[in-house]
Amino acid sequence: MPADFNQQIIDEFRANGGKVGGPFEGGRLLLLTTTGAKSGARRTNPVGYLPDGDRMLIIASAAGAPKHPAWYHNLVANPEVTVEDGTFTYQARAEVLEKDERDAVFARATEQDPGWGEYQRKTSRVIPVVALVPTDGDMDGSPADNLKRVHDAFRRELSIVRRELASAGPTLGAQLRINCLTVCQGVSTHHGMEDRGLFPYLAQTHPELAPVIERLGEEHEVISRLLGELQALLTGGGNGDGGGTAPAEAATAPAVAGTAPAVAAAPAAVAAEVDRLISELESHLDYEEEQLIPILAKM
Repeated sequence: MPADFNQQIIDEFRANGGKVGGPFEGGRLLLLTTTGAKSGARRTNPVGYLPDGDRMLIIASAAGAPKHPAWYHNLVANPEVTVEDGTFTYQARAEVLEKDERDAVFARATEQDPGWGEYQRKTSRVIPVVALVPTDGDMDGSPADNLKRVHDAFRRELSIVRRELASAGPTLGAQLRINCLTVCQGVSTHHGMEDRGLFPYLAQTHPELAPVIERLGEEHEVISRLLGELQALLTGGGNGDGGGTAPAEAATAPAVAGTAPAVAAAPAAVAAEVDRLISELESHLDYEEEQLIPILAKM
């Protein structure tokens, strides 16, 4: 990627909270900063990624070039990297996946986007897959700012899921298993932290918020149920009538190609379930911000 074009993407990414236009518009993109293997200089590159629970997966394809990209050599030499996802900037440890795990993850990526397979066929090298495992974060802003930033990260991911759903063809099942359910895992974790920490604290320090906290807790339960119903549709474990997999189980269900069955329900049913979940979640995020941010801003 030419240096000028590279810098243009970086500048646009940072100026627009992770959103860029051109060939990368609507895609999942992060900024990866590595330390030069020989120079020791810090270098930043835009890199596509796949969500994978608490970590990000990046693929050193170099569009099928005969050599690994420079950033790959850098992180092999210096695994401590900086990641910018458009909402948060954090330090991470780069772990090159080996053998079976690499093959399974690459197969999963190819199932979602056949372009990865095309890159592999163009080169004789085995294209590496790297996991970026966060080691710390930048959640040092005010409680109000942090809540808004987390919510905005969810909104961005949900918008990507909606676009994928609208344009998906035969890769619908792979896209949803990887992307939508990864968002679901994040939502479940975030809501669990609120239920155990933020909400009890606010209920104790601001008794007038009791009706708000009660409503937010009820909405968490509704969203949790919808997550289970969506998982049931995607894995053939139910039909969206409330008999779905428990959310914690849904969040950790295998997404590797060949281990998770194809979408069991008709695409229209899946689309309706996803839309219902996203609408409920977006409404919940809006209400929580409306009610809690004025209080949190004073903390």
